[in-house]
Amino acid sequence: MIPEDLYYSEEHEWVRLDEDIATIGITDFAQDQLGDIVYVELPAVGDRVEAGAVIGELESTKSVSDIFSPLSGEVVSRNDALDGGPEVINSDPYGEGWLIKLRTSEEEPTAALLEAEAYSALVSD
Repeated sequence: MIPEDLYYSEEHEWVRLDEDIATIGITDFAQDQLGDIVYVELPAVGDRVEAGAVIGELESTKSVSDIFSPLSGEVVSRNDALDGGPEVINSDPYGEGWLIKLRTSEEEPTAALLEAEAYSALVSD
């Protein structure tokens, strides 16, 4: 199930906007493709990130995958709970499995992102 209230990147990250703060994670589709996640590397609080840039990586029992930032901005929080329990991304990718929060520097942060219907079409092909 793809939550309707989020925005999505073609690289399978999701974005939840609350004014200028964006919470970012990976989609259920992405975690399913990766398999059991065993390690997460995330940027530090205060890091500046650019949309489309690699900001970390996820290591699973199958592979290592890059995490791409869907937006530009400054990291204001990271989910430190993932350091000791990265598997929560598999069990709750849209809730407790969030990755980072950033203060977006974009005027229209959702302009380049997909809505739920378009993302659903992307992953169902």
